[in-house]
Amino acid sequence: MKAVICERYGPPEVLRLTEIAKPAPKDHEVLVKVRATTVTVGDSRMRSFTVPRAQWLFARLYLGIRKPRRAILGMEIAGDIEAVGQSVTRFKPGDPVFASTFGVNFGGYTEYKCLPENGMLALKPASLTYEEAAAVVGGGMTALRCLKNANIKPGQKVLIYGASGAVGTNAVQIAKHHYGAVVTGVCSTTNLELVKTLGAETVIDYTREDFTRRGETYDVVFDAVAKFPPAQAKKAVKPGGVYLNVHVDSGSGENVQELLVLKDLLEAGKLKPVIDRCYPLEQITEAHRYVDQGHKKGNVAITLTQ
Repeated sequence: MKAVICERYGPPEVLRLTEIAKPAPKDHEVLVKVRATTVTVGDSRMRSFTVPRAQWLFARLYLGIRKPRRAILGMEIAGDIEAVGQSVTRFKPGDPVFASTFGVNFGGYTEYKCLPENGMLALKPASLTYEEAAAVVGGGMTALRCLKNANIKPGQKVLIYGASGAVGTNAVQIAKHHYGAVVTGVCSTTNLELVKTLGAETVIDYTREDFTRRGETYDVVFDAVAKFPPAQAKKAVKPGGVYLNVHVDSGSGENVQELLVLKDLLEAGKLKPVIDRCYPLEQITEAHRYVDQGHKKGNVAITLTQ
């Protein structure tokens, strides 16, 4: 089967499309024929080993000291279950699913992936394409997990910094349509209209204005890209309000209930995945090169041969 492997740290060109053995599911596993995956900022950082200095030692130990410990990247997938282990009861062959591979050593850049049946996977919403389903998993669950920490009430004012990114586009919609908040989105000039369409009542162009100097205060300020100085951002938080940072408040683990909540929101029309560009697997180097530029809107999807 086809797979993209990363055997050394470096630029997008270190990625190599090759053939590897097709896996077989164990008793409690399902075998997914992958139809779509994504290129996230996390994938880009793992490939290039560009991590924050404070996380350097941990990242070396976790990702690999001299070369990547996990040769196949890819944190999100969507596809069809091709086979199941003899003890599997939740799924059957033919079921369309979407899943996170974060807890199973990644591995989305391949035609087939084995996952535990009690892992981070669920039936794919019928209204979504495979690309849309794959794209919503990581950013959607991260946004949901962070915002849950704020205990948002209907009518409260929520500001989301980095509102046009993978986490931000989900956070705007979840804050607005799930929690009933009044949302302000902060993004660049080219993404103002996009963030408005997602549900933000107010949008601020960070290239022209510092939101902390407006004099406005918010019940929740969520930095969805962890790029704004926390001490400065907290000046815009109301007394008794909450400041959230995606690197601090996203927790250390995933819960399948988060994926099921996302599924409900998607099926209810309260959440729609945002895809900037879509590439075939054979052009994954170009996809990584685009993500490396740091200007993607929402997500970059990868389509595998159908």
